[in-house]
This record gives sequence, structure tokens and C-alpha cells, in this order.
Amino acid sequence: MYNRVKHLHGLCLLLLPMFALFISSCENDLNKVKEIASNEVGIIVEPTTGVDLIMSDSAKVQLHLTAPLLLQYQTKKPYKVAPKGIRIVFYDKVTQKESGNIVADTGILHEDDKLYEFHKNVVATNAKGETYKSEELFWNAGTKKVYSHKNVEVTMNGGNIMNGDNFESDDKFLHPTLRNSKGIFHVDENATQ
Repeated sequence: MYNRVKHLHGLCLLLLPMFALFISSCENDLNKVKEIASNEVGIIVEPTTGVDLIMSDSAKVQLHLTAPLLLQYQTKKPYKVAPKGIRIVFYDKVTQKESGNIVADTGILHEDDKLYEFHKNVVATNAKGETYKSEELFWNAGTKKVYSHKNVEVTMNGGNIMNGDNFESDDKFLHPTLRNSKGIFHVDENATQ
């Protein structure tokens, strides 16, 4: 009997450090998971209300951004969210007149990538008065391109309407391309006579 107790005691002494090592390794992994999860979700660092931002170059206004609320999230790549609506007005460098605008229910600004996302009830207008409507639109300020992979409805001057997906254009909305497009065109029968 004494031999069995001695053997069991020796086995416990051998297993105890292994159990402690197991527990500590689980704790380290759990801490790592928590750290990764907190980095992914992000922390709201700075909520700003009544945002009214003018961006200029050489004392010439390039764009005017307004939003009722802007939340800045701190992650590896910080970003800002305008959850209550956003409006960006573009200005012509030479004339300083409005050359277009984008309005949406939600905006996300990835400043490091110079990428702006617009979601829900997105309406963009160019200098000609043509409107572009979609549920999603991206503007890359670095490449000066706008694009969407969702349906886009374009209302041109004269009332002609085109629909399509895989929309892409310059950020002035003057040279658009639509794939899988279809449209409604008004034809003046008297003009052909």
C-alpha cells in the first residue's frame, strides 16, 4: 500500500508542472485572441459632431465635407465613420465653382488609403447636372476614380435614364462606363423630319 501511495505522489509531482504549463499556455492564447479581437473591432477614439471640413491646395478649395457625426476608430489602419449622413462637394480648381457632389446616408473614410466609401441612398451629381444613384459608391482620392459593383442609375440631361453595374468614372463623373447597361431614351420624332 505504501508503494502505491509513493507512486501516486510521484505521478502527481510529475503532472503538476505539466498542468501549470497547460493552464499558462491557454491563458496566453486567450490573451492573444482578446488582443486580436480588440484590434479588429476598434475603439472609438474621437466622436465629432457638426463636422464642416474644407480641403484646399495652394489656397484653392478642392472639396467641402460635412457630416452631423464623425466617429474615429483606432485600429491598425485608423478609419472614420459618418453614420448619420455625409456630403462632399467638389470644386473646380480654376473657376472655384462647384463641379459635383456626393451625398449618402453613411460614409467611411480610410485616410491612409485615400479611400472613401458611401453606403445607402448614394446620390452623386456632376457639373452637367447628371445624377448617379446607387446603394454603394467608392471614391479613391489617390487615383481620382469612383466606382461601384452594385446597380447604378444614371439620369442624364434631357431625362434619359441608364442602369447598369460595375460602374466606373473619373471623380468628376464626366467619363462614366457601365457594364450590363440598359436604358430609357427619349426620342423626339419631330427632330428627324
